[in-house]
Amino acid sequence: MTEYLKDALRKAASFCAYQERTQQEVRDRLNDWDIYGDDAEEIIAELISQNYLNEGRFARSFAGGKFRVKHWGKRKIRQHLQQRGITGYNLDQAMNEIAPDDYRAALADLLAKKRRTIRDDNPLVVKQKLVRFALSKGYESDLIWQVLGAEDE
Repeated sequence: MTEYLKDALRKAASFCAYQERTQQEVRDRLNDWDIYGDDAEEIIAELISQNYLNEGRFARSFAGGKFRVKHWGKRKIRQHLQQRGITGYNLDQAMNEIAPDDYRAALADLLAKKRRTIRDDNPLVVKQKLVRFALSKGYESDLIWQVLGAEDE
């Protein structure tokens, strides 16, 4: 490995140490540094072997963070992970990190908070706005209707 590539590896390692990254993010950064093809793949392979780069760890961290902090639903999390090139086993593992009971409770809390901000007396309009809001957050429509139905009882 040339001195230039060793320097790029050090920079890429610090880039990955700062926060979890995907292989595609590292590849894009290497392209910015004018490192392409086999050289870029060699650096990525080295980062993986040194455990700086781990897409499974990234996916679990991303899914957990977006769920806990931003209260995103599984559909939105899955879509964003796929946009970042995470598929298959890593994607499934990330989705399994979210416990079903916590997921349902988070949706119920989100809907309760949103309900307090809606200024409308018509219950159908309120329900429509709640459903649209929860869908935009990435929750599944059948779960939204279940939670809203449970609140009405």
